[in-house]
Amino acid sequence: MDNENSVNPRVLISGLWVTMLFVFAYVDIFALFRADVLENSLAGKVPPFDVSQTFLALTTLYILIPSLMIVLSLILPRKINRPTNIVLAILYAMTIVGGCIGETWIYYLLGSAVEIILLALIAWKAWKVL
Repeated sequence: MDNENSVNPRVLISGLWVTMLFVFAYVDIFALFRADVLENSLAGKVPPFDVSQTFLALTTLYILIPSLMIVLSLILPRKINRPTNIVLAILYAMTIVGGCIGETWIYYLLGSAVEIILLALIAWKAWKVL
């Protein structure tokens, strides 16, 4: 660390994962105010998918990975930590870009842009300092 104001890189990356997940969650929560999303939810659909045991299990796995990265960024050995953060940040950014295809709601695009910026920071910081 350069000076006493520097943040430990592992803590910074962990904090970036936390922030990304908060934005991710709130974008999804705000979607429930949309009539189209709410109607689909009540009909058991998340287009193009039907809500099922499999869908919910896979969705849980999808969110568990960045959730676990909060603590894993703090405890993984450097040789594993660096590539794991870089690869997962890039993969998640790609899924967020994919989720934006065809989307027209500004709140969703804004939240997704912030998520992508946070994931880019995770990858960049992992590359530079881990």
